[in-house]
Amino acid sequence: MPFDLDRTSHVFTPAESGGVQEVVADDPADTEQVRLIREHVRQEARRFARGDFDDPAALHGDDMPGLPTLRAEYRKMTAHYSELPDGAKITYVSMARGVIKALHDWFEAQLSDHGEHAERGEAEH
Repeated sequence: MPFDLDRTSHVFTPAESGGVQEVVADDPADTEQVRLIREHVRQEARRFARGDFDDPAALHGDDMPGLPTLRAEYRKMTAHYSELPDGAKITYVSMARGVIKALHDWFEAQLSDHGEHAERGEAEH
């Protein structure tokens, strides 16, 4: 990742229709981290929208829970990028229960792998 993990946080929030992945600078005034986060998350959203999950697989491993389903059924999900004041987020939406479960499993794996740099957001209903 191009940004500093020690100066940023990941927030994974499951939702009934998918979920939200946020990456934010721990210090909102750290404009360099905010810029790097936005560039990276924008690129990731574009990749995910076309089924390319190679970047997280390289970091977390090809055997991440949920990843095979997300790769195979990416057309059943949207990945929408948007900016936050202190970073950026990807909002994932799907009508396919299997894709939503895979996304939630993938979020859980990333929460585990990112350790102290990640947190679970409050589930949306």
